[in-house]
Amino acid sequence: MTSLSALRNKLCRFEHAYACAVQLRKATGRNQFVVRTGNPLQPFRVSETMPADDEHLLVRVA
Repeated sequence: MTSLSALRNKLCRFEHAYACAVQLRKATGRNQFVVRTGNPLQPFRVSETMPADDEHLLVRVA
């Protein structure tokens, strides 16, 4: 697999996912979850639902 671009590397960081979760919480009023996916192209994601069985909950923004 090729290395990630500098921009993708920045966007794939936990800090970016957390910031997105905080913004979504403010915009929607709903709890947001930051989960680790195990996918190198999307190692973290933000969701309004609990993580799937193959994912790990890192933080809940309530």
